Amino acid sequence: MSSGVTVRGVRKDYGDAVVIERLNLEVAPGSFCAIVGASGCGKSTFLRMLVGQEQPDQGEILIDGEPIPPEPSPARGIVFQRYSVFPHLTVTQNLMLPAELRASKFFGRVLGPSRRKIRDSVADTLKSIGLWEARDRCPLQLSGGMQQRLAIAQALLMRPKILLLDEPFGALDPGIRGDMHAILLRLWRETRMTIFMVTHDIAEGFKLATRLLVFDKVRHDPDFPSAYGSTVTYDLPLDRAQRRAETAAALAAVEASRSAAALAVVRASLNPPPAREEPVPDPVQGGNPQAV
Repeated sequence: MSSGVTVRGVRKDYGDAVVIERLNLEVAPGSFCAIVGASGCGKSTFLRMLVGQEQPDQGEILIDGEPIPPEPSPARGIVFQRYSVFPHLTVTQNLMLPAELRASKFFGRVLGPSRRKIRDSVADTLKSIGLWEARDRCPLQLSGGMQQRLAIAQALLMRPKILLLDEPFGALDPGIRGDMHAILLRLWRETRMTIFMVTHDIAEGFKLATRLLVFDKVRHDPDFPSAYGSTVTYDLPLDRAQRRAETAAALAAVEASRSAAALAVVRASLNPPPAREEPVPDPVQGGNPQAV
């Protein structure tokens, strides 16, 4: 289950500084939108407006045709650049909490078979994100990358209709980042949630998203740089099936070239070139070389 998002004429100011202006978008349910742009161009501000933390000064944002609620809700999950986990709970407890709140809205805690089922599900998630060995630690006992993995997993376990990610993989090493990419894509395919992900890694955006949104300013005032805000300057649809086909074709071409090169080496070893005739001195002609 996912939600569509409509953005009409949105503008956001901070005092005299215009951060976003004339922003218009139509995002279909189940889309995966990667947002790129220079620092300070309003990418994180846009996410905060989507989650309900901030309100636009002009225009409107609609979710499934209805005005966005003025406060956050479980239907819109977010992972900020700073790790938003509960410091007094262990890793396991942090991941169990979303399921417990969903099952028991008033007490936030379940018992018996339901609790064991939640714990087993969390155990599988911990193993898949590489935090099983740290399951009984508190967040302050984890490294920055481990805390970020925990925050991402916590947001994903809520299965929101809209998931907002603000540079979620920036603190992760390449191996764990690849694992988190796989987990995110798997859950996105299973739930078809709508995802907005801010990233500075364009290659990451092309790898994960179905749509790439570029935020930038189209108007500039050298005397007052903050007079104008950013908007979407490029809106690029990304065909995942086509990219997979192109990647497969490229890999096949590489393998074919490797096979051809290997075959050439084998043929060269089986059919060595004829030996070159070495010239020898001719004693009759004063030592001039003469081929033999």
